[in-house]
Amino acid sequence: MNLAYNGKTLTGLAAAALLLVGLATPAAAHRIEKRFPVEVRPVVVVRNFHGRINVKSWTRAEVVVVAEHKSEKAEVDAEQAGNRIDIITHLLENVSPQELEANYEITVPEETELQVKTDSGWVVIERVAGDMMIDTVTANVDLKEVAGYLVIKTVGGSLMCFRCAGRIDFNSISGNVKFDQPVSSNVRASTSTGSIFFDGNFLRGGQYVLKTYSGPIEVRFSDSDSFDLSAGTRGMVDSQVKLKEPAHRRGTPSRFSNSLFGTFNDGTARVELTSYNGTIRILRRGQ
Repeated sequence: MNLAYNGKTLTGLAAAALLLVGLATPAAAHRIEKRFPVEVRPVVVVRNFHGRINVKSWTRAEVVVVAEHKSEKAEVDAEQAGNRIDIITHLLENVSPQELEANYEITVPEETELQVKTDSGWVVIERVAGDMMIDTVTANVDLKEVAGYLVIKTVGGSLMCFRCAGRIDFNSISGNVKFDQPVSSNVRASTSTGSIFFDGNFLRGGQYVLKTYSGPIEVRFSDSDSFDLSAGTRGMVDSQVKLKEPAHRRGTPSRFSNSLFGTFNDGTARVELTSYNGTIRILRRGQ
């Protein structure tokens, strides 16, 4: 179809192309990229509502922030104050859940302290060696080869921790947590209805405290591990570990109808597993 305008002919195809260009212009304006030179151990603070937050490390003394959002009713901002970078999603007016989405790709020096707070979406952090405080409502958290003092709090979001080192503290109401090959001597996890899974070595002198109310707990061990075990629940205890009687026998708390106490090998680590009425499983790795 041809369109006549002031004596000139404009094809339908050209008109469609112009329309697409007009639609693409606002979308391009919703992307920012900023670079910040930093000193040793910078602090990066992220505040978001909904979307994906990806953080990875490199060897440069620079923080790079790439942000995208869909709606004109929201904006993203990244500013520097000394050695701290603040990355914030602002709402300009009331928006729908779909319009809340803002996605971040953030690159930081390896030794960076992170403070992340978001409602929903996903938080992925890879190979960052610095203290972290992560607070979400339903957003899941995926940590890969990170180290430091890691504090993760969620309402319903889950945690996947792969080869995490340092001190780990996870607290949730209904979120699940999975520790896969952790390299940590201090792990604490608490969730009311979520599940806890731990598959890794128990380091000498380490403390591992895993608690649920009604969710299951599953721990994997190997013959080379060495730990002192305390497990109690009103649910079921399923164990493949052969324990030695402790030197000082502890009384079984009255609220637990099923419990297990004892020492495996030399008992150099301390493992405490507690659930009000969930199932506790202590299984040999590889089975």
